[in-house]
Amino acid sequence: MNLSEAGVSRVNGYLFVLERSLKTFLPPDVVRDAVREIESHVRERIAAVDGAGDERSALEKILAELGPPLRVAQAYSVERTIDEAILTGHLVPMFSAVWRLAVTTMVGFGAALGIFAGFVISFAFLAIAVMKPLFPDNVGLWVNNESGIPHDFGMRFPAPVDEHVILGYWVIPISLFAGLLFLVLNYRGTKRFLIWWRNRRLS
Repeated sequence: MNLSEAGVSRVNGYLFVLERSLKTFLPPDVVRDAVREIESHVRERIAAVDGAGDERSALEKILAELGPPLRVAQAYSVERTIDEAILTGHLVPMFSAVWRLAVTTMVGFGAALGIFAGFVISFAFLAIAVMKPLFPDNVGLWVNNESGIPHDFGMRFPAPVDEHVILGYWVIPISLFAGLLFLVLNYRGTKRFLIWWRNRRLS
């Protein structure tokens, strides 16, 4: 279908708003590439439409299926951030990708909560390993003096008078191992979630 002047203006208006929306999420050089890519997709869709039909209805249908410019810009920026996170494996792009999914989707929000909890647990164990040499009587596996049953692992200030810590300085390697284990597992889990999300979008 060959567009009339009104049709060309409608497409240009959509791309203009899209470009303005993309500028809030992406750097200028990336925005130009994104607009060209989406424009090419739109024009391919238009060229495939039978020219005998109503131009306005066909054009509005194509743009409606593509989505509002702001939503398209958000989706494009999220997908680009996810691709960067998966390819580089760096923490900053991974956190950025998870954050963008968290503020735009319920699945992303739930995943972000789990990922955040995993990193908190990791750093908590590492903090215990660091604090044990500084406060040996306040950090460790806590045992009740009367029952002799362990019930808590961590730091307590001030130390309870009816409890004491056991394991001694073995707390340090145990906490380091647990903290690094949670850190690695959480990192791999985050990357797998982003790969799953990208594959889900592609399918």
